Amino acid sequence: MALGPRCGAIRACRRVLERAFSLRKAHSIKDMENTLQLVRNIIPPLSSTKHKGQDGRIGVVGGCQEYTGAPYFAAISALKVGADLSHVFCASAAAPVIKAYSPELIVHPVLDSPNAVHEVEKWLPRLHALVVGPGLGRDDALLRNVQGILEVSKARDIPVVIDADGLWLVAQQPALIHGYRKAVLTPNHVEFSRLYDAVRPYGQR
Repeated sequence: MALGPRCGAIRACRRVLERAFSLRKAHSIKDMENTLQLVRNIIPPLSSTKHKGQDGRIGVVGGCQEYTGAPYFAAISALKVGADLSHVFCASAAAPVIKAYSPELIVHPVLDSPNAVHEVEKWLPRLHALVVGPGLGRDDALLRNVQGILEVSKARDIPVVIDADGLWLVAQQPALIHGYRKAVLTPNHVEFSRLYDAVRPYGQR
């Protein structure tokens, strides 16, 4: 019998948790079960009254000719933990590669077009959140378009998760997300140091 998406997501989470807890023997099985219950609480149950898209529509903004893996993994991971639809807004050269990784992803080769901001903005009413930065690279034209996408996303009150070269853009222009409470930043150590240096003046005012 085929597993439903919720059951599959829970089993995938269980495997991850079992692996994590096996590396830290001090944790008990009860600790793992408590954590797994938290996962169950946030995965919506299947229902005959729902239609595709009601349990999460995610947009990933990133992907250039050199970097196609990161936007794919961000988008496919959203599906694997329970989201219904994943869109990838990428540069035209990245689109065929990302689409070839999985037919489950909806790929838009618009990020390097002159009207990229408009092309992404028209999808925003259909999305619940954006992930900005995976595989973006640092091409000036792409970064300008992503800047515009962040601005229209804020204007529409869309939650955004900013990672990778999206964080590099924010470090260059901290005002892009300064004070925006629906932005989540996910820096590593080096990215955190860069962001800290960039935003210190805000704390000194």
